[in-house]
Amino acid sequence: MKRRNFIKAAGISGASLSLFPVTHNLNAATFKKQEKPTPICIATWNFHEASKTAGELLYKGASALDAAEQGVRVEEANLKNTTVGNGGAPDRDGNVTLDACIMSPSGDCGSVVYLKKIEHPVSVARKVMEETPHVMLAGEGALQFAIQQGFQRKNLLTKESEENWKKWLEKKEYKPIINIENHDTIGMLCLDEKGDIAGACTTSGLAYKMNGRVGDSPIIGAGLYLDNEIGGAVATGMGEAIMKSVGSFLIVELMRQGKSAQEACEIAVERIVKQNSNYKDFQVAFLALAKNGEIGSFCLHKGFTFVKYQDNQNTNTPSQSYL
Repeated sequence: MKRRNFIKAAGISGASLSLFPVTHNLNAATFKKQEKPTPICIATWNFHEASKTAGELLYKGASALDAAEQGVRVEEANLKNTTVGNGGAPDRDGNVTLDACIMSPSGDCGSVVYLKKIEHPVSVARKVMEETPHVMLAGEGALQFAIQQGFQRKNLLTKESEENWKKWLEKKEYKPIINIENHDTIGMLCLDEKGDIAGACTTSGLAYKMNGRVGDSPIIGAGLYLDNEIGGAVATGMGEAIMKSVGSFLIVELMRQGKSAQEACEIAVERIVKQNSNYKDFQVAFLALAKNGEIGSFCLHKGFTFVKYQDNQNTNTPSQSYL
């Protein structure tokens, strides 16, 4: 079956021109001028092995799409990471439910939400993109599709996560903890040697969330968005705030109108500050990669870092912050 394209940004270009003032003499043609792109992988937080895996693939000639998928799969399988994939913290009823999305240079995308018992939701999301006419599958339907595609059921609730959940049940106190690993999604953007950009985002969501809660990570335009002529953006932190601002889409559109990757990330955070009077109580962070290799990063509170793999080197960099 034919893949389904997400709504093309060109279809709303008339409206977007009136929303964002042009401040630089940059456009899509400017971003295309890089004669021989240097492959780059960037990812939220210090997911060193994930970026290394993706980066090494890029330098071996892999596509941005393959590199992004394989990169985030590292954290989906990492039992020590309680915010992504296998071993992720459960919801308040003890269910490990996973969300993920992936987006290709062509603008195609796939997503799964509230997926249980499958270790690699990002790969299921890619199958949704490539094998169905849909963009998103949820819950039992997503699980049924995954099984049909050959994925194996697996118990994702580790002994450690189960013990921590039972301790939480004693008080049942729920509130976001800034920069503590209960909501540290991995979002990744890759630029390959052909100059194409792809991205992926995967998470187990907020620890001890309400049963059925879905955050920004699998939502195209919120947790992840890219335009292969301009660049891409990913988000992490409090998903509800990110969804309300459609943050990743906003950043790409700002870059389209001439803002640098850094300026676009800063504006996206400032938009969230204006929208939420309780902004001091949670963390949000954005990471952007322009077509020309320029990187931008900005967060609400200090503490967010991002990792970059380029020229066979892996570096972790603290992000600038609003507070």
